[in-house]
Amino acid sequence: MSWRERQRQLDALLLNFYEFWHPQPFRESRPAWCERWPALAAELLALSEAELQHLGDDDAAAVALLARHIPEVAELVPLAGLPQRPLAVLAEQQSRWAWEIPGRKRQQIEAFAAAARSAGRPVIDWCGGKGHLGRLLAAQWQTPVQTLELDAVLCAEGQALARRQALDHRFVVADALTVTDWPQAGQHAVALHACGELHRRLLEHGAAAGVRRFDVAPCCYHRGVAAHYQPLSGRLGLQLTRDDTRLAVTETVTASPRLALQRDKEMAWKLGFDAWRRATSSVAYQNFKSVPAAWFRGSFAEFLGLMREREGMASEAIGAAEAFEAQGWQRQREVMRLSVMRHAFRRALEVWLALDLVVYLEGRGYAVALGRFCERRLTPRNLLISAWRG
Repeated sequence: MSWRERQRQLDALLLNFYEFWHPQPFRESRPAWCERWPALAAELLALSEAELQHLGDDDAAAVALLARHIPEVAELVPLAGLPQRPLAVLAEQQSRWAWEIPGRKRQQIEAFAAAARSAGRPVIDWCGGKGHLGRLLAAQWQTPVQTLELDAVLCAEGQALARRQALDHRFVVADALTVTDWPQAGQHAVALHACGELHRRLLEHGAAAGVRRFDVAPCCYHRGVAAHYQPLSGRLGLQLTRDDTRLAVTETVTASPRLALQRDKEMAWKLGFDAWRRATSSVAYQNFKSVPAAWFRGSFAEFLGLMREREGMASEAIGAAEAFEAQGWQRQREVMRLSVMRHAFRRALEVWLALDLVVYLEGRGYAVALGRFCERRLTPRNLLISAWRG
């Protein structure tokens, strides 16, 4: 099956299942599908904490649960599934190349380097921070590398690290969204987790400039999206909102138990405030502006007061704050379980977004491969787009 045909089929399926993954239980206490599929809603709401954790960690298991009630959902599996890219054996590097790199990040960089292939061309490491990836590629491929990065401090620190290994690795201080002279014709452009508009800019500008090869692992597709995602590959049936695009990257495997508990608390308190606001003003859900982390360190009553003041609402609460906190925790429990429905579609949405980039590159004369460069335990953002011109 061609990439364009896969894109067409996946686009049609996601459009068909729109009612299941687009509504957000955080905003709607009972999405419309709950009434149409009461047995499915009841099964989700009855999930234990262990079952919920398992389904949150395993999208395939979530799809299988849904498919017991809606068999057509299983059609997503072959369209969203992608193979592991072949991995080269990296040459042994002295440990000093990995100065200052956390263990998981180092593993991601090494996996990316093993899955990418040298084109024998100068490399541009796009939005590369301190240039950890560029430094490894310069050593592995014995080719000149330039890392483009906006932060001049990171560039200086990365240049010092490159000098320690006597590598042909230099830095360019520039804004990837506005720079016009990078990347350049004939280069090999690499990007490990350049977010949203940054990786789209690289592919668009790089294809026009005549980049010879791309190896790009996209991330945070919603960054730079205004109201709706604008496909690069042409008009499609599905129109993703910014929130829809964000759904594709909500999956995480790196949160510690402490951070997971903090996440749950923040969600519960926001939902408790939402319950209070609805009770006092009879308004529907309103988007939350960013809430300072410090506001979650006191009591819920103090949090309610701070939120009430910020929203310019009346100072009198209806009932005790404890009652609204309890409502928040109850809603948090329900939201997490009903959200299994949305999470079952995360990978399919991410593949839809990646296919948009793949088909775009094919339309500009590139041969393209798409697959996984590492296992999910290292990073859920493990898709690698490789594209080359002869």
